[in-house]
This record gives sequence, structure tokens and C-alpha cells, in this order.
Amino acid sequence: MSTHRLDRRLGTFGYLVRSFLLFLFILISAQRAVEARRARSGRTHASRRIQLTPHYRDRVEAAESFPLDFTAVEGNVDNFMTQIKNLAQSLYPCSAQKLDQDMKLHFLKNESVTCNDGSPAGYYIKESKGSKRWLVYLEGGWYCFNKQTCDSRYDTMRRLMSSTKWTRTRRGTGILSPLPEDNPHWWNANMVYIPYCSSDAWSGAMNKTELSDYAFMGSLIIKEVVNDLLSKGLDNAKVLLLAGSSAGGTGVLLNVDQVAEQLEAQGFPGIKVRGLADSGWFLDNRQYRHTDCLHTITCPPTDAIKRGIRYWGGLVPESCRQAHVGEEWNCFFGYKIYPTLKSPVFVVQWLFDEAQLTVDNVRLTGQPVQQNQWTYIHNLGQQLRSTLQDVPALFAPACLSHELITRTYWMDIQVKGTSLPRALHCWDRSLQDNARANSSHGSHNHKHQHGHKALSTSPPRGCPLHLIDSCPWPHCNPTCPTLRDQLTGQEMSVIQFLKHMGFDVQKIAQQHGMDPGKLLGMLNNNGN
Repeated sequence: MSTHRLDRRLGTFGYLVRSFLLFLFILISAQRAVEARRARSGRTHASRRIQLTPHYRDRVEAAESFPLDFTAVEGNVDNFMTQIKNLAQSLYPCSAQKLDQDMKLHFLKNESVTCNDGSPAGYYIKESKGSKRWLVYLEGGWYCFNKQTCDSRYDTMRRLMSSTKWTRTRRGTGILSPLPEDNPHWWNANMVYIPYCSSDAWSGAMNKTELSDYAFMGSLIIKEVVNDLLSKGLDNAKVLLLAGSSAGGTGVLLNVDQVAEQLEAQGFPGIKVRGLADSGWFLDNRQYRHTDCLHTITCPPTDAIKRGIRYWGGLVPESCRQAHVGEEWNCFFGYKIYPTLKSPVFVVQWLFDEAQLTVDNVRLTGQPVQQNQWTYIHNLGQQLRSTLQDVPALFAPACLSHELITRTYWMDIQVKGTSLPRALHCWDRSLQDNARANSSHGSHNHKHQHGHKALSTSPPRGCPLHLIDSCPWPHCNPTCPTLRDQLTGQEMSVIQFLKHMGFDVQKIAQQHGMDPGKLLGMLNNNGN
């Protein structure tokens, strides 16, 4: 980053001059290469793009989707200069202005679309004028499903039901970070963060009325944010990645096709809409210990959603509704809605998700885990793994955690030696390759072009997309995030944690005359 900091200090003139000289050098070199190829081949086509090597082309496409089209130079130098300026701004977006990495709060123009309590809904945005990629993030935070649970939520978590206390700015982390060292492939995108204040898993479309204490407008909030963004540059976008964590991840599954259809209906079919669902792939399984549906975090998932969808006036995609007529609640569970989606979606899911274990009434505090709890947890991992087998774009570590893409450590977690940013980059490449293949075959079928089933081209060698741990217990992946005792807050080693789970690594290693660390390594390697 020392070069970036230096460039920022040098100011507008310096970076434009250097950028111009750099791309002029590239232009001259490219023109000479083109002329040499023409001389060898005898062809004299006037408009021909520079053919980058596969390695360099991949790096360019990964860094930014801005087209480096030198054919414009042959007939229009002014247009070329515009491209140079845009590229310079893309590379150094902060050089010409005061360094400001924060996202700023904007309330929706349509004031009738509100948070639960009737306060205005809104979003945070950090624009990147040189980029045609947009990342729109949906915040998570559970839900409420009747007056009792919503009243309790309003008393204890008002920020998730009202905008009255929102700060004026937010700093992005993880995939929302504007720093390339923290976010190598998306740092320069236009970043949008939509706070969660509808308590409906982003599905509701119901106004606050005299008969109802709360509005539930999650689905409409997303729609209105997209409308607002069209006037801020989204109308010129190439890619919109709708991302979200927890309830926001479920919101991605429920809304990604709606966003694609909305943009197409408003005259922007060229914007490629994709989804990134983090920790929102919940199971409608039986609880470890059944409880009555009195509180949000202990209510069985199916019961909570059945009550909620009625209370919120919840909407689900038409294709999923038709697959589950009369039982639309099914569409809130990833493995049931995913096969009905048209838009490509990348799924990020811990195999031992803490939120799933919470609603299943599995408690990992206090006394060591008993055998029947251990069996339940092990089976949960197996069940989740089986529902993810047919998801082509997937990152599923065998860790006990919740949410990943906005965590500061999101680059450190690996599955089979591949990090999540790397897997997302491979997914981008696969979608680009597939689009080119479809274009070369003259395909005009919308579902074929955009659907996740359209990943017909194999991912590039050494660039995996489907990454799922096969080792069988929580935190058997050595790159899992640090564990903390839920009672004391102190860090726990993996060996301490497994002992708490009833798996005494030290004792077993001693019985076999082995080092505990070596035994862990053997078990992990065998699992993967």
C-alpha cells in the first residue's frame, strides 16, 4: 500500500500524467503487436481488440470489469482520453479528492417505504465512479413473527426496527472494505449497505396501519434502493452483486431474481445480477430439544417462518411459490428455494452454524457436551453437507461460527487450500467464460444465460468453485476462526474445544503414543 499512499499525496495532475504515460505505452506496444500480427497473417481488419494472454486477461478481469478497448483510439482520440481518465480514476479513486473511505447514509426518496416503526428506510453508499460493478449488501439480524416477539425486539434491539439512531456513516469491512489488501477483487466497486430494519428476512410488503403496530417492508426496501441507485450510476453498471449475511443471506435468496426482473423491466437487461448468500442457508430440521414457539431464538424454524410469513405479508419468488403452493414458507429455506432460482448464486455456509444450533436448542456452554448432543451436532453437519452437494458455487468450512463475508478475517479461512476471495474470483471467471460461450453460440435464452444451472463450462484449472469440508466435526478445519468460551470470553484451543465436545484428543493421542497436534493433523488431512 506504500505506492497507493504516495500516489494519493501526489494529487490529481501527477496520477493523470502517469496513467496517461502508462496507457500510452501499452497502446503503442499493443498497436505494434497488432501490426506485427497483421503482417504475419495478411489480415487488415480495422477494428480488432488486443488479445491479452490468458493469465494477464484473468488478472485484468478480476481487478475491474472496465473494458480496455483500444479500437476507439483509431477513430476518436477524445474518446480514448476519456477512457484514460476513467481508468485513472478507477485505479486511484481517492487521488483527486479528500481521502474518504466511509459509506454515507441516504434515506429513500420514496418516503412511504419505511422501517418497522414508520421511520424512513435508507442505505449507506460509497461511490466509485470509475467502476461499473456494484455490491449491494443486506444486513442480517434474526426476525420477529408476532406482536409479542416484535414488541420485545423493539425494546431490546431498536436499531433493527427503526432508523432514528442510525449513524451518518459506516466503515466497510470484509468484502465491503475499500482497501485492496483486505478485499482484493471487490475493493473498487460501488459499495451499498442496506441496514436491516424490517424484521421480516427481507420479504415483507405490508404498510403500518391503524390495526398493525409495525410495517414489514423488507422486499420493498430493496426495490426502492435499486430505484434510487439507478440515478447514481447503477444504470451504467455491468454487474450487481446482491450479498447478505444471516437473515440478509436468506434475503438474497428471496430477492435476487426480483432485482434482476426489476432491472430488466426498467430497461436495463444488460446488468448481470448475481447473489452471494452468507450464513442464510438454514434447515427446517427437528430441534434437539423441542420448545414452544414463545421466543424468536428458540422457536422451531418452520413454526417461526409459518407465523412470520402471515404476519409480514411476506413475498416469495413466483417460481418458488408455484413449486410450493399453499406452503410458501418452504421458500425461506435455502435447499428448497435454490433449485427454483434463475440468477447465479454463490453460497457461503458454515457447516456448524451457530444460529442454526441456537434455534435447534443446542447449548455449547456449561457442562461438556453429552454423547447425544455430539451425535446431533455431527448429524447436523452431515444434513447440511448433503443439501449443498448440488450447489456448484460454494464455500462451506467445517467450523462453528456465523457470518463470514464482512468479517475482518474473511480472507484467512480456507477450504481445501482455497480462500473465499479466491473462490469468488474463480466464480467470476466461470460466469464470464460461460457468458462468452453462450454469446459465441448465439444463445438468447434468459434462464440459460443467467441461471446457476448454466455453469456448463468447467472452471479454469486450479480455480475451484465447489469447496466443502469433508472432515466430520466442528473446527476440524485448522483455518477456522478463533474459538471463545461463551461464558468467560477466553480463547480456546481446538484441543480444548474438542475436549469440551467430548473428544479428548490428548487422551487418545497418549493412548497411541502420539503428539496431540500430530493426531489432529492426521484426522484433518484424512477428513479433507
